[in-house]
Amino acid sequence: MKKILSILFFLISIESFAIDFYDVYPTNWWVGMKNSSLQLMIHHADIANSIPMYKLPAAGIRLADGITLKAVHRVENPNYLFVDLVIDKNAKPGNRTLSFAKPGAPFTISYELKARNKENGKTRAQGVTAKDFIYLIMPDRFANGDPSNDIIADYRDKTSDRKNMFSRHGGDFKGITDHLDYLNQLGVSTLWLTPVIENDMPLMSEWGNSVAGYHGYWFTDHYQVDKRFGGNEGYKEFCNTLHKKGMKVIQDAVYNHVGNHHWFILDPPMKDWLNNWPSFQGPNHREEVFFDPYVSAIDKKIMLDGWFVPHLPDLNQRNPFVANFLIQHAIWTTEEYGIDGWRVDTYKYCDEQFMNNVNSALEKEFPQVTVFGESMVNSITANAYFTRNNIAAPFKHNAKGMLDFQIAFAALAGMNEPFSWTNGVNKLYMTMAQDVLYKDPMNNCIFLDNHDMDRVFSVVNEDWNKLKMGLNWLMTLRGIPQLYYGTEVLMKNKKTNTDATVREDFPGGWKEDAVSRFTAAGRNAIENEVFNYTSALAHFRKSSSAITTGKTMQFIPKNGLYIYFRYDSRQTIMIVTNSSDKPVKPGWNTYAERTKGFTKIKDVISGNTISFTELEIQPKGSFVLELVK
Repeated sequence: MKKILSILFFLISIESFAIDFYDVYPTNWWVGMKNSSLQLMIHHADIANSIPMYKLPAAGIRLADGITLKAVHRVENPNYLFVDLVIDKNAKPGNRTLSFAKPGAPFTISYELKARNKENGKTRAQGVTAKDFIYLIMPDRFANGDPSNDIIADYRDKTSDRKNMFSRHGGDFKGITDHLDYLNQLGVSTLWLTPVIENDMPLMSEWGNSVAGYHGYWFTDHYQVDKRFGGNEGYKEFCNTLHKKGMKVIQDAVYNHVGNHHWFILDPPMKDWLNNWPSFQGPNHREEVFFDPYVSAIDKKIMLDGWFVPHLPDLNQRNPFVANFLIQHAIWTTEEYGIDGWRVDTYKYCDEQFMNNVNSALEKEFPQVTVFGESMVNSITANAYFTRNNIAAPFKHNAKGMLDFQIAFAALAGMNEPFSWTNGVNKLYMTMAQDVLYKDPMNNCIFLDNHDMDRVFSVVNEDWNKLKMGLNWLMTLRGIPQLYYGTEVLMKNKKTNTDATVREDFPGGWKEDAVSRFTAAGRNAIENEVFNYTSALAHFRKSSSAITTGKTMQFIPKNGLYIYFRYDSRQTIMIVTNSSDKPVKPGWNTYAERTKGFTKIKDVISGNTISFTELEIQPKGSFVLELVK
């Protein structure tokens, strides 16, 4: 929400006043924050030169009830002032008039301090844990509930064309809300939306295509939610609806860069607001520079400061004003909307100390809120490095978890590759064995695909038996499972010179769609089988203490047979996968450490119970089984 606050310039000479308008960020704040400091960014033409320095109040002066001035900062661009405030511990909610100049040069702002939400940590700002099941949605491509917001007259991009994969298609918050019953039937507890912040960008050229910012990663105003999705009020209503239904919301953060039409890029506060180069310099994408004991300074600088593409300016998070702006926005958003968790895009490209600072600031105000970073890394060591870990590295990251790309890559290998010493399901076994590097791998988000990857059903060559292996692993391995929208109804495709081919519209999300996969009647037999299987597994998972909070024990795969257990004092679950091309009957003596004391096994999907000796797993067969005494 970009809130315009009025400032009154009193014209003393004629004993009257005129009204002008200033942009102030954050647009409001709250009493009762554990951190009492607040830095306001005030943006207006020539504001710094309009008030003589000697007319500014001294540090320590009380500007209004419960608010003390700490400092006023002039920067290179006279269109900005940065004002440091201290909010008293016992300050009361309400509007304040803040006077920033001595008599003779009046400069006042009406600013609101709100009461914090009493439901934080209870029904909102709850955090996301291994008890949850995340559903990843690209809002523009899921469902269009309000066609009236497809095109916003004041925005630079005034196109919406479903026939064009690079255009916006009109999906919005109302479209998602209209299908919450479908998501509840699927067993989803948490929605992660790709970024919802305003992307008021014109069409941009990417890889020879004229592309809209439908995906949301080109921010142009942090305090505005994109009106094509429903705007600030629509987002607040969306988040409130989810929380009332007992669901959670994850917001997608981008600290590394913004769109080149962001208002503070069109009018930068200072030269080092960005990481500047003499000419365009892209990053080297090598996360090894952060923990490599032999790294060169230039390689590390290029990784940190390189711009992804020319239209995505790279923010200098070492600039304290940039850092404050980003950190305060994260806190503001969490309090304003009740965000339960943050997924941080391009985590490995951000300044390391800044990332720790924003994570700490969020955790201080919202102890339960989850942060997990997104980094498509080349190794398990790299994945663990960017979260709380057991690695003897000079810098220690504090993120609670990461998107676990290494588990994703290993699961894809397990579904697709022939078994060998280091291939096939052995990759999954070997990856899990390296959990020793994490402080708590249960905080990692695990997945099979997402909006930046080939869709998993296409990766497994549309083989339902292989996909079943992956779904069984996704729902039972340690961590927080995330399903990409449409996987449960066999949406497919691979990237072909663009990500747009794996970001197609969910069938049935638009009133003109001939078929709706939101309903059983709109799905064919195999699509219904996959949906029902995923739903049954997700609902079983909800009530399974062994899966959501228990321990893991895995056994070395043999001839393509991979067996692991999730267990606690109340329950033991066995996951069995035969990735070979021959039927197999397990030799149960090998697994006696976990099977001792049990006499039967129950298929959690079918409900069928048999003895251990009756179990024969066909090629590409996979089961989730509960052990019965």
